[in-house]
Formats: sequence, structure tokens, C-alpha cells
Amino acid sequence: MSREVALQVLQAEADAIRNLMENLGEDFDRAVELIDGCAGRVVLTGMGKSGIICRKIAATMRSTGTPALFMHPAEAIHGDLGMVAGGDLVVAISNSGTTDEILNLVAVLRRIGVVLIAITSNPESPLATTADLHLDVGVRREACPMNLAPTASTTAALALGDALAMSVSVKKGFKEEDFARLHPGGRLGKKFLRVRDLMHTGDDVPRVDGATAMKDVIYEMSRKGLGLTTVQDPEGRLLGLITDGDLRRLMEKDADPMARTAGEVMHHGGARIPPDELATAALRVLEEKRITSLMVCDGNEPVLGVLHLHDLWGVGLF
Repeated sequence: MSREVALQVLQAEADAIRNLMENLGEDFDRAVELIDGCAGRVVLTGMGKSGIICRKIAATMRSTGTPALFMHPAEAIHGDLGMVAGGDLVVAISNSGTTDEILNLVAVLRRIGVVLIAITSNPESPLATTADLHLDVGVRREACPMNLAPTASTTAALALGDALAMSVSVKKGFKEEDFARLHPGGRLGKKFLRVRDLMHTGDDVPRVDGATAMKDVIYEMSRKGLGLTTVQDPEGRLLGLITDGDLRRLMEKDADPMARTAGEVMHHGGARIPPDELATAALRVLEEKRITSLMVCDGNEPVLGVLHLHDLWGVGLF
């Protein structure tokens, strides 16, 4: 029995979404245009279960490049209307289109002059006829066996909201890198981190010139704490590197190591990587070469920074 009810509910909700697919028209295109052209924020409002759907749609829009927020309609007419500013666009969701709190709010919004998009299942409702644009969810019966609890209507409204959010995102040219920028704490955010986001720059980059005495070379390496120093020409281009390993070998083989200069001790080369390369690619290079640092520069251009293995570990790339 339980499985039969479940199948009926799922079928009803699937039918509601299928109905949306079959009836998606020019009004949807217009809604996408309005949201994409919104100079302010998209403010979603709805009561009860519709309000929960509004919160989720707003969150989806925010995470895909569209500034959006949820405003409770009852709280709005008791002070929260200050959340709406000039240039904003309001999306009101009410399956019946007759929710008192929404209609009370709409009366005020009309005076403010913000653009209003209504999402209902009743094209003849006060909300639908008052709005600048109406999107018909088209649910005439809920999945609830008693046709009472919002089920099919909220599922359809959520699906329609997702469709709007994704369509606007594509229209804006939103990319994976943009998504990662808005999700810096997630796995995707780490995946799309760039070398320039993590590298040491400016005075944090250990640098000496070829004539620098070894005493000062050791001081620079100790002060910067990266286990190496770059040796650069007057234009900042990389001549070579001196690492902790180079120092140990110098101490073992040279009777007077402090008499040497950086140019005499350095080893030529040094693994390089462009600043716009992905951090994950940098990690792969470090692992393949079994080294701990990469010099950040474009070809033979001046050194822009240094990326250390610990910088990658620090953001969870391992």
C-alpha cells in the first residue's frame, strides 16, 4: 500500500514537471530577459511551502551568478520591505495566486514600481493579473491524496525556478571558474584555484642577484622560509636557484663556502609555471618532478612569485 501511494505521488510530480516542459513558452523567455537585465537583486517571496521553495531558488541563483534573496511577505509589510531597492525585481510564488500576505505585499510593490514576476497555477488570479509577467505552473491537482498539502505544485515551482536560474546563468556566460569563485570552501572551488591565488608574491619571494655573498643568501633563505632563493637578473628574470640541498652540498665540498657568491653556487633552471595555470596542475608537476617549489612566470619573463607544496596542502590539495 505504501509503495502504491509513493508511486502515485511520484507520478503526479513527474507529470507536473512534464507539463511544464510541454507548455514552456515565450513568457519564460521574457522572464529570463527580465532577470538577466535586472540592475539590482532578484527578490523572491512566498508564504509557507512556497516560501521554502523561494529560499532554495534564491540560493541557486546566488550560487550561479545572479544576486538574489528571500523576503518573507508578512515580515515585508512590517518593516522588511526595506530589503527591496530601486532596480530590484520581485518574483512572487503562490500556487493559488490568492495568498493574502502576498497580495498585501504586491499592493505596496506596485506603488514602488519594481518589476513583478508571478508564478502561480491560476492565470486568472489577482496575483497573476497584477504582475508584469505571469508564469503558469499549471498544477491543477496536488500529489497529496487529499489534494491539500502542497506537493506537485511546489515541485513544479522549484523545477521552474531552477530552469530560470540556469537559463539566466547561461545567458550571463557564467563559467565553472565563476562557480568556483563563489564556492571557495568546496571541492570545486579548490579544483579551480589558480596558481596566482596561492603563490607568494612581492617581498615574500626570496630573491638575490648573482653577486650576493653567501652569508646574505643564507639570511634571505632563512627570512623567507621557503627552503630556497631565486637568483634574478636586474630585470627580475630567473637566472637560477639556490636550495637547502645546494647549501648542504656546498658545505660538504667547499673549504670556504662563505667566500662564494650566489652566481657561483646556484643551479640553473628551476621548474616554472604560468600564474594562470590551475593549482591542481601545479601539484601534478611538483609530484612528478619530486620537488617542493615552482617559480611562477610566463616563459622567460620576470618572476611573479613562488608556489610551494605547502601552499597547496594548506587549501586541501593533496
